[in-house]
Amino acid sequence: MADSTPDPTTAGRTVLVVLDRPDRGLRSPARELLTIARDLGEVTAFAIAEPSQDALAELGAYGVGHVLVADIVGDSADAHLAHLTPVAAEALVAAVASTGADVVLLSSSFLNREVGAHLAHAIGAGLVLDTSAVSVGEQGLVGDKRVFAGSWDVSCAVTTAAAVVTVRANAVVAAPAAEPVVVQVDRIDIHPSAAATATVLVSRTEHAQPEGGSGRPALAEAAYVVAGGRGTLGDFAPVEDLADALGAAVGATRDAVDEGWVTHDAQIGQTGVTIAPRVYIGAGISGAPHHRGGMQASGVIIAVNNDPDSPIFEIADFGVVGDLAEVLPQAAQAIRAHRG
Repeated sequence: MADSTPDPTTAGRTVLVVLDRPDRGLRSPARELLTIARDLGEVTAFAIAEPSQDALAELGAYGVGHVLVADIVGDSADAHLAHLTPVAAEALVAAVASTGADVVLLSSSFLNREVGAHLAHAIGAGLVLDTSAVSVGEQGLVGDKRVFAGSWDVSCAVTTAAAVVTVRANAVVAAPAAEPVVVQVDRIDIHPSAAATATVLVSRTEHAQPEGGSGRPALAEAAYVVAGGRGTLGDFAPVEDLADALGAAVGATRDAVDEGWVTHDAQIGQTGVTIAPRVYIGAGISGAPHHRGGMQASGVIIAVNNDPDSPIFEIADFGVVGDLAEVLPQAAQAIRAHRG
């Protein structure tokens, strides 16, 4: 006789997954959130932008049967309002009330961290930011994360009835559900309060992603990153060549950015982008604390440096002592040969 005892991990729990720009399809972080959410409870997706048909099909493949779309309405409603943090937070408050969600999952972008904080305050929920894993423990929802520039691993249990969690990219390997489902789309009208619209967005300019022309993934979301530092002497061609062979994003140190060799969008570190790829390759990078704080959560760290005493070797899983101008092209050639 089959065991009819409900799974304590998913029993009675509703998980609201916030989708970023589903009108352009689902990005990798959204797929990861959906994969995590299925292990936590019944999943509902939430979006302010209208999901595309491709996004809806993919949501069905990931087992999401219900999508809630917010419509910003009112005398002051316009296309810019949805991008105001308090308006987005109020939309999420309404979505939580409508769905009875116990858990809200967001990708760990700058905007979502701020929106998540507003939401947690409004509904009296516990908040955990930048998690690398989410599970259910005896005390409630548990978020694992790295703190103090990646020097400590901690587990944070949310003891309140509701939890708001932002999840870093590459936390899990995204996987569709065993059985696809038919997606039902419902709508909810959001009437922003006067306080939420007290700040007026005068203009909004969307900048193309720096990787857009090259076909490389976004740095913050990439599963593979190849980064260059002062040791490149300004020549990032070997770094970019290896990145293209791997399908990786290109990153850089603050020194490389300050020298004008690459744009600030590529900077990894405490004042740049914080990354957690599955594989990080640092070429000509000494491993200063500023940079280590932005990449130390990487799954596998590979260092290439001609100085065997370089501090980055202290945290590297694999190290190559050699000239990056020779090592990186050989690695790129071997990868392309292996891929046939």
